[in-house]
Amino acid sequence: MNAPVNFEGLEVGYDVPALPGMDEKDIQTPCLILDLDALERNIKKMGDYAKAHGMRHRSHGKMHKSVDVQKLQEKLGGAVGVCCQKVSEAEVFARGGIKDILVSNQVRDAQKIDRLARLPKFGSKIIVCVDDLANVADLSAAAQKHGTELGVFVEIDCGAGRCGVKTAQAVVDIAQAVEAAENLKFVGIQAYQGAMQHMDSYADRKAKLDAAIAQVAEAVDALKAVGITPELVSGGGTGSYYFESASGVYNELQCGSYAFMDADYGRILDENGQRIDRGEWENALFILTSVMSHAKADKAICDAGLKAQSVDSGLPVIYGRDDVKYIKCSDEHGVIEDTNGVLKVNDKLRLVPGHCDPTCNVHDWYVGVRNGKVETLWPVSARGKAY
Repeated sequence: MNAPVNFEGLEVGYDVPALPGMDEKDIQTPCLILDLDALERNIKKMGDYAKAHGMRHRSHGKMHKSVDVQKLQEKLGGAVGVCCQKVSEAEVFARGGIKDILVSNQVRDAQKIDRLARLPKFGSKIIVCVDDLANVADLSAAAQKHGTELGVFVEIDCGAGRCGVKTAQAVVDIAQAVEAAENLKFVGIQAYQGAMQHMDSYADRKAKLDAAIAQVAEAVDALKAVGITPELVSGGGTGSYYFESASGVYNELQCGSYAFMDADYGRILDENGQRIDRGEWENALFILTSVMSHAKADKAICDAGLKAQSVDSGLPVIYGRDDVKYIKCSDEHGVIEDTNGVLKVNDKLRLVPGHCDPTCNVHDWYVGVRNGKVETLWPVSARGKAY
């Protein structure tokens, strides 16, 4: 189990960026902070939505990589379990006491398959995605070796162009092989359309999902025609969950970024043409940064550069400010346009990262704040687990 952090003897700056009870202004930077009130509201909102629409919600652990955040999602939002992308991530969540884990990816390396097959011994239900008949025999052999059972989703490529089979017949072929294999159980279909999640237009996203839903419905019908009924049809992200929920085909969502909300997701538009970070979801995750230099009259330099964040989806946005702008970065420095010279050395700013998932992966801690005070610290439990 993931034991509570013992802060006794820890020093701020040497061991941790903050300690409970500190003022937010005294947190060492750069670091990740969580607005606990906003986070809790986001989690409850998604949980209420899923319940109202008869959907299961399996929250995505690749986003936060935190056992503590996952447990909060289960407690406050009714999340039924977690998605992981890597066996090493799944190991962290299993050891942390999470009981229902989907590796929403293929596992093909022999050592990784062996590790995966051991995970049910932690008391967790383990499901893995398959898109190749040859993978079925390897998974079955490993599960038999360890005396465990692995659940299997057949993955459909419904538009992302990555993993997954393309035809209903391929889904049937793999499902039948799983049904016949020892120590494997066919659970359902993985059908996550990731390529459209960040498309600005609601109508454009809907058009992509309409095509995906039709493809998934065809596969479900093909399975039923041979006497196989999938228990779960899983997919849906922060940019599309309402489409899957209304489909009559899906019954499980896999939303992740809704809980934290980053700048790239925030800019996409809802049905009414409004940014989703202006009404649908709140920003709960920030990189706290400090101004370290203002030697140039029109530029402030902060301590959050490339090593504190990922900029693959764009630069961070300075939260709650329109008088200053984060304009570029290097390894250790961020450059802030400050035309009117309003910032001073040691001023602290909240940055909304462009992409939360890889940003969280470069930090050791989340500092949870409420009403300007540090309430808790949570380790980024699966940080760096990429194998």
